[in-house]
Amino acid sequence: MKVAFCSLGCKVNQYESDCYAKIFRDKGYSIGSFDEICDVYVVNTCSVTNIGDRKSRKMLRRAKKLNPDAIVVATGCYAQTRQEEIKKMSEVDLVIGTSDRHKIADMVDAVRKGENVDILRDILKEKYYEELEAEGEIERTRAYIKIQDGCNNFCSYCIIPYARGPVRSRKMENIIKEAKSLSEKGFCEVVLTGISVASYGKDLNCDTSLSDVIKNVSDVSGITRIRLSSIDPRAFTDDFIKFLSENEKICRHFHISLQSGSKTVLKRMNRKYTPDEYMEVLNKIRKAMPDASITTDIICGFPEETEEEFNETLEFVKKANFLKVHVFPYSERSGTAAALMPQLPLSLREERAKILGKLEQEIGDAYERSFIGKEAEVLFEQTSENYIEGLTKNYLRVYTKADSALCGTVCKVTITEKKSGKLFGSLITHL
Repeated sequence: MKVAFCSLGCKVNQYESDCYAKIFRDKGYSIGSFDEICDVYVVNTCSVTNIGDRKSRKMLRRAKKLNPDAIVVATGCYAQTRQEEIKKMSEVDLVIGTSDRHKIADMVDAVRKGENVDILRDILKEKYYEELEAEGEIERTRAYIKIQDGCNNFCSYCIIPYARGPVRSRKMENIIKEAKSLSEKGFCEVVLTGISVASYGKDLNCDTSLSDVIKNVSDVSGITRIRLSSIDPRAFTDDFIKFLSENEKICRHFHISLQSGSKTVLKRMNRKYTPDEYMEVLNKIRKAMPDASITTDIICGFPEETEEEFNETLEFVKKANFLKVHVFPYSERSGTAAALMPQLPLSLREERAKILGKLEQEIGDAYERSFIGKEAEVLFEQTSENYIEGLTKNYLRVYTKADSALCGTVCKVTITEKKSGKLFGSLITHL
């Protein structure tokens, strides 16, 4: 029997699809690709935007078209939040959602036997982290470790708390066990990921936090780089910034979600900080770690966003010196508070996203060029035509002419130029 996976959306979904692969492999399945004839197709859906919903439906239909006799499974956020909608799709044989994923192979076997399987539960009532074991094969040089699930923030535009439920933290011993396993497999860089990583420990009856996770993973032999996935700006207290700056294994790149540079828009979004507070965090990070790069997310055309409020965001981005801004036109999500607010025309949302996107490219280009002539440590990942490419600790992608055998290793390079939108460097030494 052969199973294939399609993972849409965030790195958490990719990590969980990797876990599903292990579950099926342990059941005797072989793993195929999503464009070939398989016995089972698993679509790990996304619902963060309308586009995510649409892609999810598209991939479910594509799977059934590839093999009408296959069992098509819908799991993930769209499957959880749009249960009735997805059950009406004739192409879908099994809907799992975001709980009980460890039973996925058993449920497929039950469907194959003609049994009626329906175990979708109210995710908002979930209290415990569901342990899933990954194979560590999402990327070749870095591995992801999921440390928590769920979110308690309930931003007015966001469906994710309804898709993922409340914060549930993974047991520390299981995080450490996975880090050791990944190190033994040859991974030197890990990314600590989750739905709200800064919330780690808040559901536990002990004084445990994200800092404890970082410290314990840092102590694992062979792990030389640790990255953090998207993190709330409020997590960056003075103590946390000091802790990060003193840990040489922490990569100097932080994805700190902004969403808007307007104080009034942030308030309507139910984001619990102001632009001034966000900028203060950036300044403190850069003072403690001068080489740190910052990336962020911004939503354009949020309900009732005025021209003045949008211009406030543009001015903020000009001052913030981001490496990259992920720009999204606002997408209303049924069931959220923002969906009930007066909406801007889609054309205006898209127009503002294009304006911000152009500014983002200019600022990002200038930021990358500021590193020309400087030395950096690059973890090379793969070959690219006549070059090998990889990432610096502060998330700059660098292309270098060197032996492909260096892929998977960290080397020191001098960044020499930027052309055709890419940074190039010359090899100094292998570390």
